[in-house]
Amino acid sequence: MSRLLGTLRSSQPVARFQRCCGLFPAGEEGSGGGDPAEGAGESGACNGTAALRRPAAAGRGPRNGMRSGRGPQIVMYIGQVSKDILKWPRPLSPPVVKLEMRTDAEYGMPSTHAMAATAISFSFLIATTNQYKYPFELGLVAAFVFSTLVCLSRLYTGMHTVLDVIGGALISAVLLVLLYPAWDTIDHLLLTSPFCPLLSIVVPLVLCYNYPKLDYYSPTRGDTTTILGAGAGATVGFWLNNQYATPAYTSENFQLGFPLITSKMLVVVLARFFVGIFIVLLTRRLMKSVVLGMLGYRYKFPIGDLEARRRLEVEVPYKFITYSSVGFSATVLVPLLHGLLGLM
Repeated sequence: MSRLLGTLRSSQPVARFQRCCGLFPAGEEGSGGGDPAEGAGESGACNGTAALRRPAAAGRGPRNGMRSGRGPQIVMYIGQVSKDILKWPRPLSPPVVKLEMRTDAEYGMPSTHAMAATAISFSFLIATTNQYKYPFELGLVAAFVFSTLVCLSRLYTGMHTVLDVIGGALISAVLLVLLYPAWDTIDHLLLTSPFCPLLSIVVPLVLCYNYPKLDYYSPTRGDTTTILGAGAGATVGFWLNNQYATPAYTSENFQLGFPLITSKMLVVVLARFFVGIFIVLLTRRLMKSVVLGMLGYRYKFPIGDLEARRRLEVEVPYKFITYSSVGFSATVLVPLLHGLLGLM
């Protein structure tokens, strides 16, 4: 078993998978797809993408000074924190060809892409089974195919080992099984409890400020704060909608069929989509400017100072306030504007 786990954690299966998909380092392109363990010299990636170099001891120290309830929200926090606790390095390059730059600065285990894909696809399946009329088998296959494709994409880009993606998918599966019996209770509390807005803001903030500390900067804290902030804002928005608009929580069990798509319906759907995107992007732009300006004034740093924006006292409130506003606008302002424009 230990030997199997060691193989799944190594870079060689990832490199072999890339070769099978036609992705070779520039020096090996068209060389017949030999064993990537042999002759893994200093070479770039084909298709115009530069392969990242990493020494044999990669993952043990910073590179250039940097390394980088709602079910999916909980899943992502657990995944991001687990990376900085386990501190497992990503696949070595060479022999693996790296197609991404930013996330290579983070640790690898577990794959949060695999976690999110598994959690979202199967949560969607479970949540819609009793609401819409469609074959359960079709939904199960769709969820499995979607999550599998996302997992394979992380191997293709060279960002995770096989064990990383398997671990991420299994963690999400376990969390889904554990949380599923409490879904209705959690939804009821989030939509009706008077303490929901306060807890939705305070709990994620506490988690973000107490994120595991490293000896060097890691973007995982900022990414985690972004996810929790957006989830907090959306949760507060759903609560407000349930309190002052049509209540979303009912005890009735009903099923909806898929309506026939008409040209008018398509126009309305596209209009709602573009209006929503515009409001979300506008909110993000405005809040980034306002929050960064206030924090810059408070802590005496120019807005363009990236090092200052990585500090705990700046990064957490900046990310959290900005993206909680985005989540709130998506669940409150966008539907309100849809109603004013007659797009409901």
